[in-house]
Amino acid sequence: MDKKEITRTIKAKAKEMGFMGIAIAKAEHMDEEAARLENWLTQNNHGEMSYLENYFDKRVDPTLLVPGSKSVICLMYNYYTEEQQEDPLAPKLAMYAYGKDYHKVVKKKLIQLFKWMSESFEEVDGRCFVDSAPVLERDWARRSGLGWVGKHSLLINPKKGSYFFLCEIICDLDLEYDHPIKDHCGTCTRCIEACPTDAISEEGYIMDGSKCISYLTIELKNDIPDAFSDQMQNWMFGCDICQQVCPWNKFSKPHQEEKFQPKEELLKMRKQDWEEITEDVFGKLFEGSAVKRTKFEGLKRNIEFLE
Repeated sequence: MDKKEITRTIKAKAKEMGFMGIAIAKAEHMDEEAARLENWLTQNNHGEMSYLENYFDKRVDPTLLVPGSKSVICLMYNYYTEEQQEDPLAPKLAMYAYGKDYHKVVKKKLIQLFKWMSESFEEVDGRCFVDSAPVLERDWARRSGLGWVGKHSLLINPKKGSYFFLCEIICDLDLEYDHPIKDHCGTCTRCIEACPTDAISEEGYIMDGSKCISYLTIELKNDIPDAFSDQMQNWMFGCDICQQVCPWNKFSKPHQEEKFQPKEELLKMRKQDWEEITEDVFGKLFEGSAVKRTKFEGLKRNIEFLE
């Protein structure tokens, strides 16, 4: 098969496996993104996330991360659900954390796709990435044309919104490349106005990660600064505010991934249940969940900060 046919075949297989979108970019040094990342780090917008300073060269050049690579295959995996926590007063979880840990669920799918590629096309060399290793996922997705980077700094797909995970296969296959699409945020500033901690710059497109509620409830290991005491809007793990107000998410449709289904007991937890949660209940409730990242002590800290 020629590269056009190989590209078409890979895209068809990915969609058959449940990925909601796939596009491909040329593996090359990211000049513009490198300058932007360097400036973002210099402004200390990453807070305590010092790991973002590591492997800078590999982060902006996939050919250093995966020697011999020619293509960055970018994929989206839906996690949107219409199910919600039943008690409106209960501390809130970001939607992506309702089910099993996406790192494991999506990575398994991605490895299956790569294995199929290796069996279908001779001697494919590459690696799979799901929010791991120094890969600028959002920027590669933008380069490939899966969407544009919105003013809230998340990727927006014009037909599917933004409630999806990103992942990549960086490999040495010579494939047909897709192209970036236009930014369609226009004059809309809903995400900027809705962010309670002013984490998004006035003009948009720049996120001060150290002010983001997701950072404060997950990445921050020290105490949450008192300055945020009246700004958390009851979020105990992550935050969906900028996505909830984004008009493009009217196109979001419920996922079909069984492993992302929230446990019934999680949705039924009342405010008091969360305030009295024990380590044993935490372990059972979030078995195999991304919430384990914050650990029991971290979630307890977040809940107490909301009181």
